[in-house]
Amino acid sequence: MVGYDPGAQGAALSPEEAALAGSAAGMVTRALISPLDVLKIRFQLQIERVSSLSPEGKYQGLFQASRCIYSEEGPSAFWKGHVPAQLLSICFGAVQFATFEFLTEAVHKSTLYDSQTSGVHFLCGGLSACSATVVCQPLDTLRTRFAAQGETKVYRNLRHAVSTMCRSEGVLTFYRGLCPTLVAVFPYAGLQFFFYNVFKKLLGPPPKAANSGGNLKSLICGSGAGMISKTLTYPFDLFKKRLQVGGFEAARVHFGQVRSYRGLMDCMVQIAKEEGVRGFFKGLSPSLVKAALSTGFTFFWYEFFLNSMRSLKERQRTNGLQER
Repeated sequence: MVGYDPGAQGAALSPEEAALAGSAAGMVTRALISPLDVLKIRFQLQIERVSSLSPEGKYQGLFQASRCIYSEEGPSAFWKGHVPAQLLSICFGAVQFATFEFLTEAVHKSTLYDSQTSGVHFLCGGLSACSATVVCQPLDTLRTRFAAQGETKVYRNLRHAVSTMCRSEGVLTFYRGLCPTLVAVFPYAGLQFFFYNVFKKLLGPPPKAANSGGNLKSLICGSGAGMISKTLTYPFDLFKKRLQVGGFEAARVHFGQVRSYRGLMDCMVQIAKEEGVRGFFKGLSPSLVKAALSTGFTFFWYEFFLNSMRSLKERQRTNGLQER
């Protein structure tokens, strides 16, 4: 079960163990969904309409974009920015889940609310994601820059990217898009934990021991929670990506039109004027597929690693009692 559970059987896990499980879950999930992330970012940054019926821009749909990227940049292009993205996932997973476990325990012990209610999960999930976002935003900006560059290599590697950005744009450039990110991440993560909690309860009580049925339930509930929360908060993710590539326009010319934005409001207004309301949802299709897989696998692996650590601690405790 995700979050502090006062009725759980066996040894309780520490925040450090929750962080370890969150890191492992983030690492495995990131490796699996990286190609969808690259496609989503390419769609989000395209000014022209993404449509196969009336093609205007470089990318017109999932399959066409996949073929285009593969033929022009090779299969490795689907893992562009994977190193900062992997660091982002490991760091984000550790901070988010450790904070979530801490907050749900604090709520249960210091208030009258039950830590396993959906409302508590929404609040604690949103706050834990905000904490992780502030810590990990520089890695997210680096990931976006790498995924955004095409055949023109502006950054050779992670070290070159960090030094170049610090020298030419200043340290604050790593926090471009932080405002829309925080605005979006609280409800997005909060809704993820909220709907995951709701779906787990609808599908019945958790199994007494870790098994394939329980793991499959985690995957299904996480996928549903991810798709709903992503759809409701998607425009803010697009705004963040557009702002993160500010000052990076030279590397984007190859992909079509480029724009510069003075801030969040200017970004919203320009997109509404030039691209219409549909422009706020560019890249939603791969994003939904990614959200379903990403959230599903994250909860799946997180509970898998938690159950594995609980089982290990229980065996160690049993062996210790037997030796006495």
